[in-house]
Amino acid sequence: MLLDLPPRFLFADFKRVAPVDASTVWDKLLERNAHRLTVKRPAALENLRTIVETTFKLANKVGFGAMTLRDLSGACGLSMGGLYGYIASKDDLAAMIEDMIRYLAAEIPGWFDGPWPALERLEATLRGHLYITEILQPWFYFVFLESRTLSDSQRQVAKASEMDVQAGFKRLFAEAGIDDELEAQVLAGHFLALSQDWYVKRWKYRQLKVPVDTFADSLCRLARARIEATTVD
Repeated sequence: MLLDLPPRFLFADFKRVAPVDASTVWDKLLERNAHRLTVKRPAALENLRTIVETTFKLANKVGFGAMTLRDLSGACGLSMGGLYGYIASKDDLAAMIEDMIRYLAAEIPGWFDGPWPALERLEATLRGHLYITEILQPWFYFVFLESRTLSDSQRQVAKASEMDVQAGFKRLFAEAGIDDELEAQVLAGHFLALSQDWYVKRWKYRQLKVPVDTFADSLCRLARARIEATTVD
């Protein structure tokens, strides 16, 4: 799905056309996990939202590893039986959240795969990736911080998802002019880490009064400078 955006779009532009946002993410979550749920009544969407949002709060407070399903049940106001209508285990819950991030990571490249020059596609993808983490920050924060507490199989899935994102950045850097494969790989890792710094350490940028568009502009200037330096060489 190619998004109708101008080159060097801003966060406000992106929010107007984003296929998934803080409101619609719950419909997508229910759609992608309907097979897990034994609850089929109208309250399913709202209860699922309550379960995930409460998980984010408890994970921030005590850590997902220390959180029990009984803690979750009490905090979100559902009985244990009611909770089991949505998830069978903590692994199920973590898998649902991680799956949403993996889904978005796979979708983002297609949002900007239009008839733009390679460097503009790279910059647009960097912006889009950063902006979706801004819209869904609790989701990305949870997956980044709590991946170490996931089951071995789920941790491997999360790692594979991150490598897929980095591979996408690497491809874009290569198309934009970085011929050296290792250099493109390292640059992709650098820019992925920078975007992670944004959504993991939001407190730092709030304290410095750095808005998301300023951070995105800086990312893109760094990328452009590296590509232009390669062209000059």
